[in-house]
Amino acid sequence: MKLKKKLMTGVLTISASALLFACGDDGDSQNADNMNDDEMMEMESDEEMDHSEMDHSEMDHSGMEMSGSGELPEGLEEAADPAFEVGSTAIITDAHMPGMEGAEATIVGAYDTVVYTISYDPTTGGERVEDHKWIIHEEIADAQEEPYEEGDEVTVEATHMEGMEGATAEIDSAEQTTVYMVDFTLENGEEVTNHKWVTESELSAE
Repeated sequence: MKLKKKLMTGVLTISASALLFACGDDGDSQNADNMNDDEMMEMESDEEMDHSEMDHSEMDHSGMEMSGSGELPEGLEEAADPAFEVGSTAIITDAHMPGMEGAEATIVGAYDTVVYTISYDPTTGGERVEDHKWIIHEEIADAQEEPYEEGDEVTVEATHMEGMEGATAEIDSAEQTTVYMVDFTLENGEEVTNHKWVTESELSAE
């Protein structure tokens, strides 16, 4: 009888220990699962943010015409005394697109005019383009003689970006200055020729 009671006690002890061990495993497993879920959610969130930032950057520059034909708008006059002469080189200090800032530019042409930043809805549809740099006075359809002012509406003849030509634009800023057509190489090695436009304040002597 005593032996039987001892055996029963031993079985109960082992069963209780096994149950506690199993509960402990379940708790640890659940904690691990929860931790993995949290980590996965955080990773997914980071990935979404990265894709969002990438898409935004691509959207800003997706329609940019990097190189141009070199053809000039009618009425554009060469600069009489540019700070950077044709054939000389300068450093681009302000970027209109990724990989442009810091590039060495070769001056292809220098012209005295009024430059504008504009906002417009592309004729091809899509999101509104804000504060685009630059178009010049000679790239406005039926341009008046006097420079336009902030808030004026104009029709754009420039073809720097897809959907720009023919668009109705609002003038955001206007500046009388010298603009340059330049050749340069992007950080990725892509060569850009006859790029329009870079202003004098966006160039620096080497």
